[in-house]
Amino acid sequence: MSDAAQLKDKGKKTVEAFKRELGKMRTGRASASLLEGIKAEYYGTMTPLNQMGNISTPEPRIIAIQAYDKGAVEAIMKAIRASDLGLNPSNEGQTIRVILPALTEDRRKELIKKLKDVGEEHRVFIRNHRREAIDSVKAAVKNKAMSEDDSKRSQDELQKITDGLIKEIDVLLTAKEKEMMEV
Repeated sequence: MSDAAQLKDKGKKTVEAFKRELGKMRTGRASASLLEGIKAEYYGTMTPLNQMGNISTPEPRIIAIQAYDKGAVEAIMKAIRASDLGLNPSNEGQTIRVILPALTEDRRKELIKKLKDVGEEHRVFIRNHRREAIDSVKAAVKNKAMSEDDSKRSQDELQKITDGLIKEIDVLLTAKEKEMMEV
């Protein structure tokens, strides 16, 4: 696999990981993906919430979890409270309701700051992938497997790929920021 193809592949995976991170970040609207990554202890095993119940959003600011096992309700509620989302679930028999409080202006700004940090983190991942690819090209030149001209062309191509991936992250970041600022 060429260095450019590897960079594209790793870059796309990084962008997909960033999209998953964005899905976990709270906006004013309820989303089942908000609870992704939260695990509750179920019969001694840490189990993702989506395997313990049906997660739905019956209203724009409510997440409902219909537990498959009534015995798991307390564990699910405990896991949601322990998460860093600041949510307080309520028990309604076998159904758990999580009402998302309206975000204050300060909380929105705090979340956007965190969002930008996550975006920068993913940009750094992409730049690291580029650096690895460029190091590979330089090693090929050193081993006389590639000419200087081919090296320059390869490095230019790697830079173009990197710029495209970073632009993709910036577009996603801007869209999420706009969504978070909506009241």
